Amino acid sequence: MDKQFGKLEKVDLRELWNGEASDFTPWLAQGENIAELGDTIGMELEVQEQESRIGVFRADILCKDVMTDYFVLIENQLERTDHTHLGQLMTYAAGLEAVTIIWIAKTFAEEHRAALDWLNNVTDESINFFGIEIEAYKIGDSLPAPNFNIVAKPNDWTRSVKVSTTSGKITDTRQFQLEYWIALKKYLDDSGTFLKSAKPYPQHWLSFSLGKSNFNLSATCSVRDSFIRVEVNINEVGSKNRFNMLKTRYEIDAKNQFGEELTWNELPNAKYSMIYIKKDTDVKDRGQWKEQHEWLKQMLEKLDKYFRPKIKDL
Repeated sequence: MDKQFGKLEKVDLRELWNGEASDFTPWLAQGENIAELGDTIGMELEVQEQESRIGVFRADILCKDVMTDYFVLIENQLERTDHTHLGQLMTYAAGLEAVTIIWIAKTFAEEHRAALDWLNNVTDESINFFGIEIEAYKIGDSLPAPNFNIVAKPNDWTRSVKVSTTSGKITDTRQFQLEYWIALKKYLDDSGTFLKSAKPYPQHWLSFSLGKSNFNLSATCSVRDSFIRVEVNINEVGSKNRFNMLKTRYEIDAKNQFGEELTWNELPNAKYSMIYIKKDTDVKDRGQWKEQHEWLKQMLEKLDKYFRPKIKDL
């Protein structure tokens, strides 16, 4: 029996949005649309404001990366990229100490794509540039479906190596940690997960988004003390108040979900507080990595599903 298929038709962007500031920017700032853009680049974005002033210019959308709490600036074009917008992007980068800049356009000129690649190569890890082409398709009389395509992005591997060596030769322990997190990230990508991780660096932790600024999940590994741990971290001025609100409301319920293994640690003398689950294991034994990474994946997903909606309600 012959199967019937529809024909994919490209839709003119101007049929969907008449203007960038009047139509496209408000559409993109909506929750589900900014989430789709975030999924495309591997971030969880939280819109702060539209038409945000940066010096003499106005960025179309100002966001926060909830994983790092760094700014994300979005500049939109419904046409081919031009030099004016490239100049604005560089002005934005100069005005902020740590920022990700996303340039969205209908089509990227080759020289502008190359310019973003060059900027990603010559700037340090605190500045990131993405080039995104937007297009839309429909099948027959179906609703048009917008789609984001990455045409320029930071080189995560290059950035990780560069950061690890800026202060001199990387130690054996730091190199081991970097390899551990790169292997975990590959395991997560290959096995499939909804978790969004930060870039791996030569340190004892790897961070994951938890849906709100100043909150994050993290996986930690201790080479010296032979354990791995998953944590809910609260890192803000009011961390103790937030921690105690969560503990008062959910400690008993969380105990039913996680058992005695869940530890609430206020850390009264620190600027942050944490909730964690720990597992004793030999991190140095590479033969155990797959088992360790599967445990980390399961615990991170479980903590995310439990705490994410509760944190959003604070």
